[in-house]
Amino acid sequence: MESQLGLWHLWEQGDFVTRATAALLLGMSLLTWIVIIVKALNIVRFKRDARNARDFWHSEDFAAGLTKLGNRPGNPFVYLALEAREANAHHRNTQTHLHDTLDVSDWITRCLRNCIDEFTASIQSGLAVLASIGSTSPFIGLFGTVWGIYHALMAISSSGASTIDKVAGPIGEALIMTALGLAVAIPAVLGYNALVRGNKWILNQLGSFAHDLHAYFVTGARVSPPGEAVNVLPMKKG
Repeated sequence: MESQLGLWHLWEQGDFVTRATAALLLGMSLLTWIVIIVKALNIVRFKRDARNARDFWHSEDFAAGLTKLGNRPGNPFVYLALEAREANAHHRNTQTHLHDTLDVSDWITRCLRNCIDEFTASIQSGLAVLASIGSTSPFIGLFGTVWGIYHALMAISSSGASTIDKVAGPIGEALIMTALGLAVAIPAVLGYNALVRGNKWILNQLGSFAHDLHAYFVTGARVSPPGEAVNVLPMKKG
């Protein structure tokens, strides 16, 4: 409560620079939490999609596998499966393009890689904002503190009162800017690290799924990961 009163008093007593610095830090904090919440919800959805992808290979045919993946808009596993099927059909049915010099394995690999690269760019958008906020907000808060202390000392000098009770109040209020900068930076850094770990897990699952899709369309059967029993019947291409 006292810190809130101190921040409010600092806002009332501060000049344009102090208020602009405080408003900038508050805006950065709001942006940080928006990015963290939106990206965290996306990761939760993608993890659910990844769990559904594990049942894809226990389907009778490709169409049934797509049904098990679900129909949620933005599902990267559905998009990847459709891209692999389209790449295979396009390579097989087209005879007059330069990509005919590539075999079907190279062509499907290229298409799947492009798909994963697009998804990677999408899932990593916003992380640069968190990194920038986490690295700059402490210095912005420190700037606000230095500026506030300077004006506090000037006010004390002009008033002629230099007792501890006259100095502690203005200096303490200026130091709130440093605390505000840290309060913005810490969630940004922690959120960035958590989102990077979540994104890495999703991309690993998507890469494994793409590898299986490649093997399925090139050889007709999925490549089982190490330690997994080979009890999945080859699906019919559809």
